Parts: sequence; C-alpha cells; structure tokens
Amino acid sequence: MFDEALSQLGEQHLLRELRLIESAAGPVVTVNGRPVILMASNDYLGLATHPLLKKAAKEATERYGVGAGASRLVSGTLPPHLELEAAIARFKESEASLVFGSGYLANLGLIPSLIGPGGFILADRLCHASLLDGCRLSGASFRRYRHRDLDHLVSLLTARPGRRKTLIVTDGVFSMDGDLAPLPELLDLADRYGAQVLVDDAHGTGVMGREGRGTLEHFGVESRLPFHMGTLSKALGTYGAYVAGPAALIRYLVNRARSFIYTTALPPAAAAAALAAIEVVRSDPARRARLWANQQRFLAGLRSLGFRLPDTQSPIIPVLIGDPEKAVTLAERLLQLGVYAPAIRPPTVPRETSRIRTTVTSEHTGDQLDQVLASLKQAGQELALI
Repeated sequence: MFDEALSQLGEQHLLRELRLIESAAGPVVTVNGRPVILMASNDYLGLATHPLLKKAAKEATERYGVGAGASRLVSGTLPPHLELEAAIARFKESEASLVFGSGYLANLGLIPSLIGPGGFILADRLCHASLLDGCRLSGASFRRYRHRDLDHLVSLLTARPGRRKTLIVTDGVFSMDGDLAPLPELLDLADRYGAQVLVDDAHGTGVMGREGRGTLEHFGVESRLPFHMGTLSKALGTYGAYVAGPAALIRYLVNRARSFIYTTALPPAAAAAALAAIEVVRSDPARRARLWANQQRFLAGLRSLGFRLPDTQSPIIPVLIGDPEKAVTLAERLLQLGVYAPAIRPPTVPRETSRIRTTVTSEHTGDQLDQVLASLKQAGQELALI
C-alpha cells in the first residue's frame, strides 16, 4: 500500500525527500559536502546562530537541564518560561502571553478554545495548515474565503445562518506567497458583522513594523486586536510559539487549550534563547534594516529577470513556476549552481502554482544575492522559463 502511494507521488513529481543540511543555519550552508547559498530559511534576522542566544541557551541548560521534565501544569514550569512570557507580553504590548511547544500546537489549542460547535469560522483559503486543522478540530462550521477577497468574505458573512458566533482566521504574512492580510479591512468587517479576528503572525513577528512587533504594528491595528498568536521559530531564531492577549484569556487557555495542557513544556534552553532573541530584536534595529535592504535588492533583481512573482511584501519571495516537474528541475539545477532553494509543490500550495520559495535574511551579502540572481538567470534560460 505505501509503496504504491509513494510511486504515485513520484509519477506526479510530488514526492518529497529529506535533505540533510550538514552545518549550522546561515546564509551559506553545507549540502553534500560543499557550500551553497541558502535561500530557504525562515531565520530572517540570522538569530539562530547569534552569540547571545547560544550563550543564553547554554546557561539555561547548565542550570535547568536539557528538558523541562513535565507539562507546564504538572512540574514543568521553570523560570525561563515565565521570564519569556513576560518579555513577549511587553514586546507585544499585551497584558500577558502563553508559550506553546510550536505554532502548530498553539493553533490546535487556541482555535477550539475560542469557538466550538455552533460557531462559524471563515478562514482565508491560503491560511497555514495548522490554522485550518485548528478550525476543523473546533467542531464549528467552517468555510474558506478566496485569498484576500473581501467581497467573497462579505458574501459569506451575509449568508451565515442566524447570529452565530463568528471567527475570521488569517495569517498576517502568508508563508508561501509573502503577501499580507488586509488587516484593517478585515477588522472593519468584523466590527460590522459582530465577528472576532484571529491573526497568525508567525512570519511577521520580528520582521514587520517599525519596532519589529509584527504585522499588527505594520498596519497600526494593535489596539484593535485583543489577542493573536505567533512563533519563536522564524525571525526569533529559536523554537516554540506564543499567544499574546488579555490576562483572562491566557488563564483560560491554561485551563482549556489541550495542546498546552497535555504537552511537555518547552526545553529551558529554547525559552532562554527566545528571551535573548527578543532583546536583540529590540536593541539591534540594524538587522531589520539590512533585511529590508536585501529584500528590495533581490526582489528588484528577480523582476528584472522576468520571473513571475506574486505580490510579496515580505522577505518571502516566491518564483512561480506552475508545473511541479519544472519546479523540481529548476531547484535541482540551482543546487548544481550552488544555490539551495527547494521546490514547493501541492499540497503545500494550490495546484498549478508550484514554485521556488526564496527567502532573504539580514545576513546575506550583496555578492551572495547577486550570485543567486545570476544562477536563477542561467537556470531559467536553460529551462526556457524566462
């Protein structure tokens, strides 16, 4: 049974394999024993190898060990967890926050805690899989509106049966397209139709906004959204996730979010490193400035080459190919040329939208980005893509 299913995936050019990275995260990594430029990392600010984060993780490990030993409600709450939650709340200008083991766990716990059977959820069609799974797990009626299509959302809100409790769910920055949710307009619609909005700001935290507080800060709507979630594993360079919001909500989640209650606490080293990451984001805005300079340079270069690009407004810059076989072939050729940027195919993205999802970081040099552009030009011309 499994062999047949794998064979079918292979025939469709949708089979996935694990690729070993033989070095630490960075703009250059080792693959198959040779250095290549990495254009597929979510470590947007280069914090995964930052000396202060490594020092914090080491000290926490020496003091508290490598694991928390239990779930938070049993005996797994350690000082780094509480210190991190207080720092997230300050950074996000919220009353409180709660740390989860991952963004997936946060969404699986948060959404069913906010709404249940009898409720109504409307989610952007390109929401992350963890949001969609959280919506399904809630037991609420669930519909998906066309990507960033406010007219379609209005039609679904208008047609909803009765005066059901309604939750609108969206990413802040969409992870595969790099574009932004229209948060001000979504909040206007939520006010008009008596709904709540949940934003997953995984790819916005640390990147978007003048202070790096995320997509909510970017749009100036922090005061209009009482809670949101995000991760520690992208721009903050570590692992885990958070929900930030009113203290009453956080206490409620401690008692109701199953993916928090029944999961071993985050390793103390990860919590301590995330705490250090927040301090770096606050104290070193030059990293964010370098990131955006690199984003503008690389995006302009791709446009000049003639590749098909979506309306990205973030460090996520997908090169749209369409056919999965062509996307895989392009990725393999890029690797031969010294660039690692794997093909993204269905079901991660919709059919006919396979792509090379490139990402820039603050740590890429101009020469490295120029080398990537030259490789994309060569490979694109060889494969008649440009």
